[in-house]
Amino acid sequence: MTWTIAPEPVDSPVAAALWRAYYTEVSDRWYLLHEGRRTDPDELEREIAASTGDRLAPPRGRLLVARYDGEPAGSAGVRLVDATTAELKRVFLLPGARGKGGAPLLVGAAEDAARALGAGRMILDTRGDLVEARALYARLGYTETEPYNENPYAEHWFSKSLVGGEAG
Repeated sequence: MTWTIAPEPVDSPVAAALWRAYYTEVSDRWYLLHEGRRTDPDELEREIAASTGDRLAPPRGRLLVARYDGEPAGSAGVRLVDATTAELKRVFLLPGARGKGGAPLLVGAAEDAARALGAGRMILDTRGDLVEARALYARLGYTETEPYNENPYAEHWFSKSLVGGEAG
């Protein structure tokens, strides 16, 4: 079984299916934790439709799709926030693809895509309940930083240098 990771158009059916799976999981996790329920289906549809992923499209972004043994298994996106800084977005693996070594490969491919866009630093935000993501970023050399945005759901912000192997 092998992993492949390649750019994907943000409006492709594969990208749409992975976005739906990602958003459903992170939204349901938030609502289950804070309100003891899953996401309202109407809200889910509105939010999925409202966030098309255009910010991850070329020329200032990239959406990457990971395939495990040829089947879509996950995604990650990068977008330039300024001339030298990229933001990591939507890192996700389908539940059946987890634990097979794909997450570090996917983040590494996103870092390479950010470098190709001219970025020397990657930033990201995440929630406190996404403990798996926070552990992954720490393992991959990301360090916690001060908030860089006002995302109401973000509770942790990370940064990593993409030049010279330095973190932070």
